[in-house]
Amino acid sequence: MISKINKNEIRKARHDRMRHYLNGTAEKPRLNVYRSLNHIYAQIIDDEANNGNGATLVAASTVEKEIMAKVKDMTKSEAGKEVGKILAERAKAKGISKVVFDRGGYLYTGRVAALADGAREGGLDF
Repeated sequence: MISKINKNEIRKARHDRMRHYLNGTAEKPRLNVYRSLNHIYAQIIDDEANNGNGATLVAASTVEKEIMAKVKDMTKSEAGKEVGKILAERAKAKGISKVVFDRGGYLYTGRVAALADGAREGGLDF
């Protein structure tokens, strides 16, 4: 019997390989992206905080009420760009300007690239 390929397991393996090289610090935290079928989530994480357990410094996603109201008539890519801009605003408010981009094992295209562009437009440097 031919088994179906689980694309999410392949993505997770790709993400684990990338995470060997990507690490967020207090000076340059990690901007992590997760996308589901309908939503996109982004977090800025300091991996060295809490004795190496990590801490989320800033987060934004399309499931938040204020963002959902803004993006309800947009395409998914446009919504991703808006989430990136809002995340950058929140990061600037906390004094974060430089980050390491972690695409979460996803290809750098579509919503992931749009989120990155929005974050750059908002003032994040990576």
